[in-house]
Amino acid sequence: MVSFFINSVLLGVGLAMDAFSVSIANALADPYMTGKCKNKIAGTFAGFQFLMPMIGWFCVHTIAEYFTAFQKAIPWIALALLCYIGGKMLIEGIREQKSDAPSEKEPVKFKELMVQGVATAIDALSVGFTISEYTAIMAFAASAIIAVVTFVICKIGLHIGRKFGLKLAGRATILGGIILIGIGIEIFVKGILVI
Repeated sequence: MVSFFINSVLLGVGLAMDAFSVSIANALADPYMTGKCKNKIAGTFAGFQFLMPMIGWFCVHTIAEYFTAFQKAIPWIALALLCYIGGKMLIEGIREQKSDAPSEKEPVKFKELMVQGVATAIDALSVGFTISEYTAIMAFAASAIIAVVTFVICKIGLHIGRKFGLKLAGRATILGGIILIGIGIEIFVKGILVI
């Protein structure tokens, strides 16, 4: 039981790194975000990190051959989603730099947050293979542990991003966009090398 818990926590830490980086980028872009917004971001990422391994586990136990074929598209999907959001942030940051008046920061929109959640957790679908020998209850427990770990790590990322965002002022949105595009490229390269 102890090894199950430790393995789940370590799996959670590994899976949460992309969400951690995106949390930093979000807080860089909006260093004055409210505590409610931070909880919403961390909760969304944690929710997707819970859901994806469960979907993967279910696919392994039902439609494994289709899931294996879809797995090859995961790096491409993550790259497209994160480059889209990162590109939008870059454009907003560049416009803000050209403008004399400082613009009011908008909280992360629901649609953008959903795209970020999917993009950062889509590789967790593969965890379904890793935990395929687990019973449904064990898979649920492992996914719940991964979600809790992700939530905590994302809250840390938001705190770090806020600190640097306050210091970087207007350039933070540009940096956040670059970080998101970089994460997309990293997921893509890792995914292509594995496949």
